[in-house]
Amino acid sequence: MTEHSRLNKIKSVSDLKAMREEEMPMLAREIRSFLWENVNKTGGHLASNLGVVEMTLAIHRLFDTPKDHIIFDVGHQSYVHKLLTGRNNFDELRIPGGLSGFTKRSESEHDCFGAGHSSTSLSAALGFAESDARQGSDAYTVVVLGDGAFTGGMIHEAINNCREDLRLIIILNENEMSISRNKGGFATHLSKMRNSKRYFKVKNATHGVLDKIPLVGKGAANLIRDTKQALKNAIYKSNYFEHLGLYYMGPVDGNDYSAVSDVISVAKSLERSTVIHMVTKKGKGFKESEEMPQHYHMVPKGGLKPEVEGFSANLGRILSEKAEVCDDICGITAAMPHGTGMEVLKYNHRDRFYDVGIAEEHAATFAAGLAANGMRPFFACYSSFLQRAYDNIIHDVALQSLPVTLCIDRTGLNEGDGATHHGIFDVSFLSGVPGLEIYTPVTYESLGRAIDLAYERALPCAIRYPKGGENADIKDNFYSNGHAFAPYIRSDFDKNEDISCVIITYGGIASETLRAEKLFAEKGIKCGTLLLEKLKPYGDIAAALADTLPDTCDTVVFLEEGIRNGGAALCLYDKLRAYPVFDKKRYIVHAIDDDFVLGEKGRTLRQSAKLTAEDIIHSYFDKK
Repeated sequence: MTEHSRLNKIKSVSDLKAMREEEMPMLAREIRSFLWENVNKTGGHLASNLGVVEMTLAIHRLFDTPKDHIIFDVGHQSYVHKLLTGRNNFDELRIPGGLSGFTKRSESEHDCFGAGHSSTSLSAALGFAESDARQGSDAYTVVVLGDGAFTGGMIHEAINNCREDLRLIIILNENEMSISRNKGGFATHLSKMRNSKRYFKVKNATHGVLDKIPLVGKGAANLIRDTKQALKNAIYKSNYFEHLGLYYMGPVDGNDYSAVSDVISVAKSLERSTVIHMVTKKGKGFKESEEMPQHYHMVPKGGLKPEVEGFSANLGRILSEKAEVCDDICGITAAMPHGTGMEVLKYNHRDRFYDVGIAEEHAATFAAGLAANGMRPFFACYSSFLQRAYDNIIHDVALQSLPVTLCIDRTGLNEGDGATHHGIFDVSFLSGVPGLEIYTPVTYESLGRAIDLAYERALPCAIRYPKGGENADIKDNFYSNGHAFAPYIRSDFDKNEDISCVIITYGGIASETLRAEKLFAEKGIKCGTLLLEKLKPYGDIAAALADTLPDTCDTVVFLEEGIRNGGAALCLYDKLRAYPVFDKKRYIVHAIDDDFVLGEKGRTLRQSAKLTAEDIIHSYFDKK
């Protein structure tokens, strides 16, 4: 265990400000050591935080939170910020009820704005800066914009609305990475700016010389400004930010504390909207994370381990194999080829793989364009990130009935990243989209079958699957020893059995229904589970279920790891009640009831959401 003598003295920002300037490099090393030791134990975002240590130290020494506002984009870059604002309980990092892995308003007054998704910072910062200006406040708003967040469209929408006269400082943390390497024209533009050393030498030289000329009235000031701009333009044809009215500074070595502190001090003194371009090393301080930042972007609990093949990897493998024989198949990801398992398609079929950066809206409409012109795109995206593309799915994909397949990763509750990353809304918001089919595989074999069916159906489709891999109990009960009652419906009982309670479910939460069956058996009640591999069209599934339910069944329980309102349970109930066989059966729904599921300390997320086997038993007897 490394000693953290300086870090241990910091209980609040005032303790940091009391330290000497020359202590900062040593404190930075201690912080990196602390992060490496602790995040490798608890799991969390490591490489991005290792890269922003000096930057965060300088910000907190030069600004006064909570009066001044610091907004991190993406919120997972905030671990150093948490340490400097008195939150060193990293043994509780990313557990329900513990320290959030992102900024969170309810956690600290120093977290002025919460975020877990990318590219929201500048829009929020404009809100803070504008409201401060209207209230006559001299507070600053500082945006730490990094990990590829500038590849998201919202950033550019916000830049387009920036006023010159705000106390707004935008720190553009260019570390060449989002989760995987940054893609797109803007990332390329930044790289060119960073490498144009001649431009910045001349900019600094002219700045130094011209600023020494005594100003004689407004005309002279304008002349000097125009002369500087003409000199810059002669050497470097365009600066994106300055054309939009923002003062641009940089690039600066973001891992050099003195350089960072100096440039932020100058930006602060300008009292105007300013962009500081910093270049940092993602994963800095440790050879492993510097060489493989994409692997250390997010480390699991217990540290980095050999990757276990899961649904994401199998998606990439199956698509890559299918692309060998179907030359119209292509893959799309939004800055996450590694996270979504699409890297294998990238390497085997590079000409049919597209990483569009952090731009889910664009990805969905881009897929629609590909499909409209004869391609068969598969867009892989985390459930929580797909929310951003909802309009595009409705307007560009579904309305035109285009054969785009949404491969929805990380469905269900996410105990590590929490509420911002729960995949609990996609069934609800997709259920209302006309003509879109929803598949819910729980094994790699059924994932492959869903991909085949989506390709054959040539309709808008969604295939959703949980984080991780197959559950052995689910596979054994429903595949090795189970029954196929109807297309897309499997069971762990025979229709002729004397079953009094049937649980209907889909996805990985089927493991809870298997536990519930055992608890029912202890009470002398015969219970079985129907596992749905497809949800929509709901009318087709309801018709099959009506023919499937045993005559002896008097209670139907629907267990859903998703939002109740508009979810599969209520959509199916609306169709099932039209069948006489369903008239006298109780229908009990266990779903997430109008809640983001923030989690409670000492309880799992399923316990907090009342989605466990024990909850099923309780409701069965409570409603008898």
